[in-house]
Amino acid sequence: MSWVKDRDPEQHEFHQAVQGVLDTIGPVLERNPGYRRLAVVERIIEPERVISFRVPWMDDDGQVQVNRGYRVQMNSALGLYKGGLRFHPSVNLDIIKFLAFEQVFKNALIPLSLGGGKGGADFDPKGKSEGEIMRFCQAFMAELYRHIGPDTDVPAGDIGVGKREIGYLFGMYKKLGNEFTGAFTGKGLLWGGSLIRPEAAGYGMVYFAAEMLATRGKTLEGRRCLISGAGDVALFAAEKVLELGGRVLTLSDSTGFIYDEQGLNLDKMAFVRELKNIRRGRLAEYGERYPDTVYVPCDPRLDYNPLWSFPADCAFPCATENEINGKDAARILAGGVDLVCEGANMPSTPEAVELFLEHKIFYGPGKAANAGGVAVSGLEMVQNSTHLAWSREEVDAKLKVIMKFIHQSCLDTACEYGMPENYVAGANISGFIKVARAMVELGLI
Repeated sequence: MSWVKDRDPEQHEFHQAVQGVLDTIGPVLERNPGYRRLAVVERIIEPERVISFRVPWMDDDGQVQVNRGYRVQMNSALGLYKGGLRFHPSVNLDIIKFLAFEQVFKNALIPLSLGGGKGGADFDPKGKSEGEIMRFCQAFMAELYRHIGPDTDVPAGDIGVGKREIGYLFGMYKKLGNEFTGAFTGKGLLWGGSLIRPEAAGYGMVYFAAEMLATRGKTLEGRRCLISGAGDVALFAAEKVLELGGRVLTLSDSTGFIYDEQGLNLDKMAFVRELKNIRRGRLAEYGERYPDTVYVPCDPRLDYNPLWSFPADCAFPCATENEINGKDAARILAGGVDLVCEGANMPSTPEAVELFLEHKIFYGPGKAANAGGVAVSGLEMVQNSTHLAWSREEVDAKLKVIMKFIHQSCLDTACEYGMPENYVAGANISGFIKVARAMVELGLI
């Protein structure tokens, strides 16, 4: 860890992701001393390739703007690079490296052959016109296209990159390469996309939570659920919770959150989808539409998030990294929550994770619990390569099987290494072993 910090002292998010893995893989290195001699850990930590480039584009006023674009191709031992693109002002090399590192282990957990990568830009789609977003995406792809491809690196969406952005990106890729290939996932259904892909991360996380509860003979029926975020992961997680009989009490966006003590229903969910996906409005409007609901605006002076203070049974952080700190975790536990399952990437700080593990609640880390998104991306790639399109029921059934497989793999690995029901250790060790073995078998490259 000292070696990592000395090489990149300013990359704190990356340090956190690496530390989380190093804290759990000691027993693997003791059983396999050859991994030290071959510097497997050091090689996994260091990206195979880091691509950084400028993205000049013209806004609606004729002014040229310049953003930074990135693609970190972290590890290809198991297969081609796979991971999303994020467009957000906070994007920098630190963020992209942390996401790419997490992606390697997430992809290793699914029963498909995929390596890990991630990319993005410090561009903010919010407040931009359709024309500005299209011009930016085309300028971004003018550089990125030369580094990706259906057998090399297949990007997808992430924060700030939805179906609209994927459309513009893939359209430019198709024009530049003069070929229609599965070089992206998350595509529209009319041009190679898969059913269930937008729902996959949210649905998969809830399937993972259901598997955890099933180990103690419990279900989601009647359980009160706190959900953060209002993007695809959060909204489709809420939909699946309702389908399985749970109650959704909260949702949030960058301006605040709603608390609906009666619980959201299908009509309320439809309103939120129209609000966020079509009108791109703010959740404050939900409070105006449903006056019995509590709307709480963000207060930057607070060092905790009040959303996590309400009594509940389950917590599903689906917004962004490090959204749950130690104080939030203490409030979650005090509110009676016995299951935390992550839809976002690394949404809990180390202090929060330590508290969850210490209190022995069900805790599903993001690299395992939200792997449904990349799992269905893999299924989309299979459909593209065979020129087939599976039904909604087929894809959903395959997703459910994959999440059950991931859960069982984490559970079995944790038991094998003397840490029963520790899904953090199970996920990290299971993913690490798979990548390490492949790296050794492929030689020193």
